[in-house]
Amino acid sequence: IVSEILRLNEDPNVQGLALDLPESLCSSKVLNAVKPEKDVDGLSSVNLGRLVHGDVCDCLVPPTVCAVMELLEDIGGKKVLLVGTQGAEGAALQSVLQRRGAAVLSCHWGAPQLQSELRHADAVVFGSTKPHDVPVSCTKPGATIINCARDPLPEKHSYGQQNNPAAEKTVGSLAVAMRMQNMVKNMERWIQSQQYRKWDLHSLKLQPVSPVPSDIEISRAQSPKAVDVLAKEIGLLTDEIEIYGQTKAKVRLSLLERLKDQPDGKYVLVAGITPTPLGEGKSTVTVGLVQALTAHLNINSFACLRQPSQGPTFGVKGGAAGGGYAQVIPMEEFNLHLTGDIHAITAANNLLAAAIDARILHENTQSDKSLYTRLVPVVNGVRAFSAIQLARLRRLGINKTDPKTLTEEEISKFVRLDIDPSTITWQRVVDTNDRFLRRITVGQANTEKGFVRQAQFDIAVASEIMAILALTTSLQDMKERLGRMVVANDKKGQPVTAEDLGVTGALAVLMKDAIKPTLMQTLEGTPVFVHAGPFANIAHGNSSVLADKIALKLVGEKGFVVTEAGFGADIGMEKFFNIKCRASGLVPSVVVLVATVRALKMHGGGPNVTAGAPLKKEYTEENLQLVADGCCNLQKQIQITQLFGVPVVVALNVFKTDSPAEVDLVCKIAKESGAFDAVPCHHWSAGGKGAVKLAQAVEKAANQKTSFKYLYSLELPIVEKIRIIAQKVYGAQDIELSPAAQSQVDRYTRQGFGNLPICMAKTHLSLSHQPERKGVPTGFILPISDVRASIGAGFIYPLVGTMSTMPGLPTRPCFYDIDLDPITEQVKGLF
Repeated sequence: IVSEILRLNEDPNVQGLALDLPESLCSSKVLNAVKPEKDVDGLSSVNLGRLVHGDVCDCLVPPTVCAVMELLEDIGGKKVLLVGTQGAEGAALQSVLQRRGAAVLSCHWGAPQLQSELRHADAVVFGSTKPHDVPVSCTKPGATIINCARDPLPEKHSYGQQNNPAAEKTVGSLAVAMRMQNMVKNMERWIQSQQYRKWDLHSLKLQPVSPVPSDIEISRAQSPKAVDVLAKEIGLLTDEIEIYGQTKAKVRLSLLERLKDQPDGKYVLVAGITPTPLGEGKSTVTVGLVQALTAHLNINSFACLRQPSQGPTFGVKGGAAGGGYAQVIPMEEFNLHLTGDIHAITAANNLLAAAIDARILHENTQSDKSLYTRLVPVVNGVRAFSAIQLARLRRLGINKTDPKTLTEEEISKFVRLDIDPSTITWQRVVDTNDRFLRRITVGQANTEKGFVRQAQFDIAVASEIMAILALTTSLQDMKERLGRMVVANDKKGQPVTAEDLGVTGALAVLMKDAIKPTLMQTLEGTPVFVHAGPFANIAHGNSSVLADKIALKLVGEKGFVVTEAGFGADIGMEKFFNIKCRASGLVPSVVVLVATVRALKMHGGGPNVTAGAPLKKEYTEENLQLVADGCCNLQKQIQITQLFGVPVVVALNVFKTDSPAEVDLVCKIAKESGAFDAVPCHHWSAGGKGAVKLAQAVEKAANQKTSFKYLYSLELPIVEKIRIIAQKVYGAQDIELSPAAQSQVDRYTRQGFGNLPICMAKTHLSLSHQPERKGVPTGFILPISDVRASIGAGFIYPLVGTMSTMPGLPTRPCFYDIDLDPITEQVKGLF
């Protein structure tokens, strides 16, 4: 019985459970197996506890108790005797009667005072059948007698009311009606729970100290809310989250269907100027902004961030949880593994890579007949195509379903993909900065029979599967995109896809949990979605469409969703508008452009900034001329934003070495250059309180009329789309394609991929292709060394200059400082 109850508890199509069981089986274990929200009998300990405590709105009164109360007239001040009532039902009846003002006494059938109490009671409720050996004298004249026993009474007037038989009442049919009423109430409650609910969010208090401690010390000093508490506060249902530990939970996509009629909130993008190698704090601004909106201005808001790769975490950059008093917590869980999404991508990517090489080997070493026998084997005496094989047959124009009916020519077409090894574009990946995997040789073992080829590893977040995760809109959409991924060409020049290799379903299985965004929280207890993590220089550099869409429903019409685009506005923001917005159909309300005095001084001609090296004095002392000269980069990024018709607010991330005059100068120039507003921000040292003015400026800007537009039409030729980005965004004079790049453009155009958006793979350290050129370079020719296609993700990506898709470790990587305390199991050294 308990097993069946537990099964029905998890059935989303069952909204209520009623137990028709003999009393002998109605044990506490059975009654409490029913989920409280499905307990229409109201007999679980949770429901009973709410009833006893007076939380009538949050519980259902047991049907028998409801029936008794219907049969009893005004009982205030009267004496009610309960005989033979026991267990949860008896406790519930006693509680309700007392709340109605009755004086209640409970007796069991063998109580010596039973006879006396019967003569004085105004109403008597019998909870069970009278034992034959228990005599009952006449009750008080006019007393109401109610029989709740499940079995019929042996004698109609066995309780002494011979002169007034009408006074005896049974609850049988009425209790059934009351149970039906409970079912209706439960269904109404369920329907109500499916509607959008106002947030009841309780912020966590911050107590900033000076000097500001390390990020991990700040993170560890705060006690995060349990993630199920946070989920309930923001209107998520219990069955919409999958909890990972205490502070992380996956959110199911079913929420989008539940809230499909709920209007979206405001959509805010955080971008930046061309950064130094140290980064300028876009993640920190994103977190500080939502802390200010929700914890200080009481406006619903959600941050949507990318999951960090372990490459930078153990390499140079460190973590990506924000910093100071504007962080996602716990920061070590955010930066390490999270809920395993990148590992799932790695597994899926490498399964496909293995399938490619294995297929080439088997085709090179087997006849058509042998291949067909192995690809379509006899299983339990039956030979049949799998669903994905039937789909391949249809694509080949072979409309047959019986393996025995294919001709030799059809068998050959079916079994041979004829992959040209020189055209393989699908690489293996690993989530580690490992420069020695940039060029490798595979197939050197004797078992591979001489099939040797040059290959490489990319970092995991550069996988097309990561880009698909970030751009997909549903599980079905993801599966279709995975199937469309082009991994090579055949010897006739036609594309070979994951679907052709028969691996689409397996990839979808590996990715089925990764598609769900991960819920976490900021230092001030406001919600954050962490999902997907493509780099912006070698991919499109934005968190997932699904995280944004779910968050926009949860915040409500007046709320804000703040998401971040990687690196400078010329890279991450341009791809956000031209790629992500096309995939999602969403239109941003405002762009927040992050700048620092440090980066502006670099663009004004300051000395090189190197990760790990102390800053030169130009960056720590006031220098208004350097700042003024460097604002050209800020002005250019504002102009790039204006190309898309969206208002821009400049957020100046203030460092302790910035002088008030430098801060004022930047804000003045930004406003004069077309920014809606420019605001100094102190969230790193003060939390959300230090970003309140930014939040207010964003709220005002989001109410402005926008005239959003894409930069180019998808119908334009590939080369023309590349040229528009190079000239209008980067400021190039023109582009120059290598012969290999031009050949690839011609091939993709012939294959029908010419109408896809462009995802430029370019250095993030300059508007040009040369990292050392700061400020606003002009007059340069942008070299396109190669052009590749991510057909599943849905974009063409040209490689500008020499872009590596596998970072390397520096002389002194971050891992020198990372350690684990074996006693406390606490992580040390993350930043």
